[in-house]
Amino acid sequence: MMEAEMDARSQVAAEGGEGGRSVFVKPQRLVTLKFEEVVYKIRINAAPDKKGGKDYAIRKTKSAERTILEGVSGAVLPGEMMALLGPSGSGKTTLLTALGGRLARPGRQLTGLITYNDRPFSNALNRNMGFVTQDDVLYPHLTVSDTLVYTALLRLPGSLSRQEKVAQAEAVMSELGLTACRNSIIGGPMIRGVSGGERKRVSIGQEMLINPSILFLDEPTSGLDSTIAARIVSTLLNLTNAGRTVIMTIHQPSSRIFYMFHKVLLLADGHPIYYGRASDATDYFSTIGYAPSVPVNPADFLLDLANGVSPDETHDDQLDTREALISAYKVHLHDKVVEELREVTKQYKESEPDKLRNEWCTSWWEQFRVLLERGLKERKHESFSGLKIGQVTATSLLGGLLWFRSGGHVQDQVGLLFFMLGFWIFFPVFNAIFTFPQERMMLTKERASRMYRLSSYFMARTAGDLPMELLLPTISITITYWMGGLNPVAANYFMFLFVTLLTVLVSQGFGLALGALFMDTKKATTLASVILLCFMLAGGYYVQHVPAFISWIKYITLSFYAFKLQIATQFSLADTYQCTPDVRCSIQNYPIINAIGFDHKALAAVALFLMLLLYRLAAYLGLMRVGALH
Repeated sequence: MMEAEMDARSQVAAEGGEGGRSVFVKPQRLVTLKFEEVVYKIRINAAPDKKGGKDYAIRKTKSAERTILEGVSGAVLPGEMMALLGPSGSGKTTLLTALGGRLARPGRQLTGLITYNDRPFSNALNRNMGFVTQDDVLYPHLTVSDTLVYTALLRLPGSLSRQEKVAQAEAVMSELGLTACRNSIIGGPMIRGVSGGERKRVSIGQEMLINPSILFLDEPTSGLDSTIAARIVSTLLNLTNAGRTVIMTIHQPSSRIFYMFHKVLLLADGHPIYYGRASDATDYFSTIGYAPSVPVNPADFLLDLANGVSPDETHDDQLDTREALISAYKVHLHDKVVEELREVTKQYKESEPDKLRNEWCTSWWEQFRVLLERGLKERKHESFSGLKIGQVTATSLLGGLLWFRSGGHVQDQVGLLFFMLGFWIFFPVFNAIFTFPQERMMLTKERASRMYRLSSYFMARTAGDLPMELLLPTISITITYWMGGLNPVAANYFMFLFVTLLTVLVSQGFGLALGALFMDTKKATTLASVILLCFMLAGGYYVQHVPAFISWIKYITLSFYAFKLQIATQFSLADTYQCTPDVRCSIQNYPIINAIGFDHKALAAVALFLMLLLYRLAAYLGLMRVGALH
């Protein structure tokens, strides 16, 4: 077994990289990962007794605990690659997430000791750690080169120049065999892009860019053919040659891949049933009476045992088999693991650990600039989509035709003002609601890696939306304003345009706040519909004589202040209208305008600016809350 293992590693080392030599230098810090008696439980709602009864209400409110991990221990040293094996639901992904410092959520309890160089998890360590999730969370419209270059610009230290960071991204592409597809977009469910194997290598490349001391991977070979899977694992094996620590979960690896691992931890229902060298696994189980009856892939054999299927027992004995293996681990391996952990701790304490600096890799401004550039490139297809432009243009032309040259008809002009106001409240709100929920997975992934500050992301995302948020309303207002026969004086047009653009920004902030606070587009859009309907009804156009007990609602609505300013841009106290065939009356006596009034215009403008700030502050706080849950 030992000779087979060494031959396999020698073979893959010769195949990986350029001549088997990694382009990556030794990491700044070598990390020894140690975990002792890790237990993880979650609280779940107990299933109520649907038959009812006097205790039904009590049982319905009870909660129960479910144990996901039970007393798992082990250690991974620099230069080692360990695989977490086990059937679905065995807890291997949960363990990997816990070891990567990403398992802090309400309603869950993690106990035991997890240390890195005999120290607890820290943000400084997190920046020297790579974590590849099972699902490839990537921007679909960026190319492979764009994805890696922007990651390098954000995650590599500011001491490196832009050219050096780009060169590192190029080296990663070469190492992972991505040069041929460097200019292909990533793609997604509805967009054709690179293959699944190439997408997985891009995800790994993003973490390899920082030259990590320790690398975690969740199912890096999932959905890949055996050749591509072996190539990826061999590349990861090459990373350990420079002293990196690599831990991964993997499902049914081939025998060739299995012998690449230095260590294997096998889980069954959250319990460890084997921990040790990969080459010693089958020998261990043979000594306790579970020898394979025919030559078989050792990984398949181990997974059969973890599922409770032994070579000479029937399907009905699965539970007994698992219990026997759990007991055997406690008898034969547990003390050895404890002794190994003791030796690891003793050896590490003999050396003086270096301190990692707890600071951001790049400045706030650099993060903002890179995120803005990346966001504009990713979303230009959406912002400048023909569908959105066509929607706005068609609505503007229709409004212009329906109110064509309506000047002189006060009712029609006021109706046109309120129509444009309503459209440019609803349109930005329902566009903005989807902003943060759609990027939640990406934001969670990148923030967990501490790629950038939340404030730099928020400001870059907001600034990146401004061009289209301001350009489309400008085009729309220009079309409808002049076709509808509104006040033809240029100053009035620009004042009206300014009020509309301010309203758009406030509406967008309202949509961003709802999306960030709920992170559920269905709930957010439903609530937005109800609130905006209240805004429009209280805006002063539909109802002028509002009962006193509910009239206060107009003072918290966006539409009331915006409508007041719109009217002020089109009419003045000196204007008159034809109130009877022979008499002209002051415009301030017109019912709708009289209800709105020409007074307190400065206060209305201040109210809109305050809403602009408060809504965006609420959106930012909502994003902070989301980050706190991960």
